[in-house]
Amino acid sequence: MLARPLAATSLLDAVKDLRRDVAVTQFPLTIDGTEAATASRDRLLDQLDEHLVPRLTELSAPAVVVVAGSTGAGKSTLVNSLVGAEVSSAGVLRPTTRRPVLVHHPLDAELLSHHPVLESVEVVADEHVPRGIALLDAPDLDSVLESNRESAHRLLEAADLWLFVTTAARYGDALPWRVLEGAVERGASIAMVLNRVPSDSLPTVRGDLLSRLRAHRLEGSPLFVVPDMGPHEGLLAPAAVAPIHRWLTMLAGPDRARTVIGRTLRGSLSSLREWVEELAEAVQGQADAASTLARAIDDALETPAQAAAEAIRAGGVADGPVRARWAELSADGGPLHGVVSSSGKVRGSGRTGRARALAVAPLSADLTRSTAAALADAGARTEVSLRSVLTSKDAPAGGASLAAAWPRDGAASRRTAAAELAARGWTAQGPRVVRAGLAAKPDDEVAGRALARVEKGRAKAVKALGEDGLAAVALTGASGVTEAATLLVALLGPTGQRMIDDLVLDLADRATAQARLERTAVGEILADPDLADDAAARLRLRLAVLKGLT
Repeated sequence: MLARPLAATSLLDAVKDLRRDVAVTQFPLTIDGTEAATASRDRLLDQLDEHLVPRLTELSAPAVVVVAGSTGAGKSTLVNSLVGAEVSSAGVLRPTTRRPVLVHHPLDAELLSHHPVLESVEVVADEHVPRGIALLDAPDLDSVLESNRESAHRLLEAADLWLFVTTAARYGDALPWRVLEGAVERGASIAMVLNRVPSDSLPTVRGDLLSRLRAHRLEGSPLFVVPDMGPHEGLLAPAAVAPIHRWLTMLAGPDRARTVIGRTLRGSLSSLREWVEELAEAVQGQADAASTLARAIDDALETPAQAAAEAIRAGGVADGPVRARWAELSADGGPLHGVVSSSGKVRGSGRTGRARALAVAPLSADLTRSTAAALADAGARTEVSLRSVLTSKDAPAGGASLAAAWPRDGAASRRTAAAELAARGWTAQGPRVVRAGLAAKPDDEVAGRALARVEKGRAKAVKALGEDGLAAVALTGASGVTEAATLLVALLGPTGQRMIDDLVLDLADRATAQARLERTAVGEILADPDLADDAAARLRLRLAVLKGLT
């Protein structure tokens, strides 16, 4: 076989590249036009897979003539009559599993061998079929079986020429004309067969049909009339189909077949550009909707994020186990009772201080659990708030589908794990803040004896509770237990208050971050490549290449 010309090779490569990018194009958001865009993408894939790629791959393959029509139009009888043999089952009572039949000349078998349509048809070789064409008897367009209807439409996409069969009784049905409108959009070559026409009504029916053809931009399509033969079985008389047979034989000539193939190919490529442009617009619509949703979510996030921080500053962590534990430790006889006397003197050091530090240690575990619970609750509230924005009646386009794609499974465990990690990080800050505070120089105005008193007071506080005990008290005060904050200030003065302020600020920041984690979860969906700002660029690039080649 001769090498394919460079231009044809380039065009084939461009169409294959386009097919690859169209196949991976998805529409994650349900917005106006999504359903139509999905159907258009699927039809475009059918056109590429069934016609353009196979035809460009093998330009010398026979022209595929698909014989199509509604139930009872006489398609199979026509095909059999044109071939002169029963190659396709005819009759009203057909098996519902009937496969389409493709008939070709035996010498064309090799040229057709790689055509994808062969995977779904019964192939018959018959020398009565002129070389250069292949007749394909398609299922009924209005079959009671959806699979047959889908097969019929898919096979039409494979056609180089549509031979559309209708009858004098049914040529006005809406379905055939809708299909023919699609053929015109696709740039297909079309011929019509008006079957079973009574002689007395021929002028009227033929004139009406020609008017309809003109109205549907099909005025140049050949029209063949097969007279009504009355009740009969088997093949039609050769004279009845002779005009169609002569026309197909003429088309089968190398130059004429190539002309039909080229005309349909040019029409398909021309319509392809419009389809790809529409598909690119639909993809851009998805990207624009995603940007609008992202802004809406970001705006909606501020309220629950601020609320989470406010709940921390209001002492939300202290409620429950932490406050109960503090009450137990500071009650009469408890290890923290009377650490600072009414006169401000710090009591206890040495073994007493170490014992207190050990007694206070369980506070850290309570704080970690309570903090984790508070942070997880902040996340859960944020999720509810964001979902309500996506599903409200005023939600931006695509909001409901984004909310549906936002997985609920695993959200609680993910949120809990993040909250526990943040809680442990916060309680670990306690000892660091205390050590930093104890090591920091007092305010500049503190000097001389006052400086010595501050340093002495810090030393007593460490002896009374130890650094870890002071950290537990500081964390408890920051969580919202006022008595703990008061004790720390009594022990360390302004330094103790600064420790608490730093820990409150840190925990409020962690609460805000926990709320923002919920934005991350939905953000992963919006990060879909099909929703990127430049998602349509790949299709527009393929379109530019096609325009340059065609």
